[in-house]
Amino acid sequence: MMDRPTERPLLQQLVLNLSAGGNDGKQRPARNLAIVADVGVREPRVFIILLLWYFFSGTTLFLNKFVLNAVTDGASLLGIAQVLITTCCSFIQLYYPCGMWKLSKQSQPKPPKFRRTVLVVGVFRFLTIYFGLVALDYVAVSFAETVKCSAPIFTVFISWMITAEPATAQVILSLVPIMGGLALCSAHELSFNLPGFTAALITNVSECFQSVYSKVLVSGEKFRCNPAELQFYSGAASLILIIPTSYFIPWETVSLGVNPLIVGYFLINGISFHLQSITANVLMGFLSPTTYSVSNTVKRALLIWISTLVFGNPVTVGAWIGSAFMIAGILLYNQAKTEVVKSVTAAD
Repeated sequence: MMDRPTERPLLQQLVLNLSAGGNDGKQRPARNLAIVADVGVREPRVFIILLLWYFFSGTTLFLNKFVLNAVTDGASLLGIAQVLITTCCSFIQLYYPCGMWKLSKQSQPKPPKFRRTVLVVGVFRFLTIYFGLVALDYVAVSFAETVKCSAPIFTVFISWMITAEPATAQVILSLVPIMGGLALCSAHELSFNLPGFTAALITNVSECFQSVYSKVLVSGEKFRCNPAELQFYSGAASLILIIPTSYFIPWETVSLGVNPLIVGYFLINGISFHLQSITANVLMGFLSPTTYSVSNTVKRALLIWISTLVFGNPVTVGAWIGSAFMIAGILLYNQAKTEVVKSVTAAD
């Protein structure tokens, strides 16, 4: 039987073209983003950015819940406000990076299919924002974050499908106690709601796609977006979805809950969301998609824990056990990733 010629999937080929700086007709070896760019959170600068990401993520999440409780059917309006504010703030940071990265004095030529990839990131970005807010509008914070605890599995699969990032059996198995621990942490607050559950699941998948494609844009061999460029371009692409989304906003109902104080909260929420996103984009330049996803999972565990305190929910024994499982899973994951790096380094 004659063997078929090996062809890469369309999504993977698009990503490889971008990460290699273009398609000149020459075959290049697949670039392993996990090995090349995985600095790790033990680097002091990366750790500080990680803490800032956690802080602004918590601020944004609780402001989201507050605004959605105050404004009936306000998910669409809040999502639009976040996209508009973060696009404006990222435009400013194109020229004033605030010490987060160094500005390049020479403009880099954009690789082929750059606009298409940015559009993909923008679409997934808006879907992540919108359905994340819809989920919060229907269910408790802890339940929405619990549904997202399956993100590492999605990210491992999507990373393999798009960027050919390898995932060993050890890496996959290490994610199981992390997700199981998170489920235990919030089990006492679970309240199933089909619309909220579906929205949280869509948020989960779209966020994984967004993080993988964004990773490519900030980690290419010949072309790299800085965090503000990624934020601005993807935000501008997300604006395409604002017009059709605005059509479905029940303006009469929404306007009843809007007042000068709420407008102020919208503004603070948008700025906090921008800082959350920009620090996340900075981290993508240092971490692999899987490492980023696990860091995101730890963040969700902390948010679930804090939300139980903010909303007065008691902390159960199950939450302590879940935390122990989560920490054990993270240690196993770090060990598995270390083994992967050693094997690839030895092969080179």
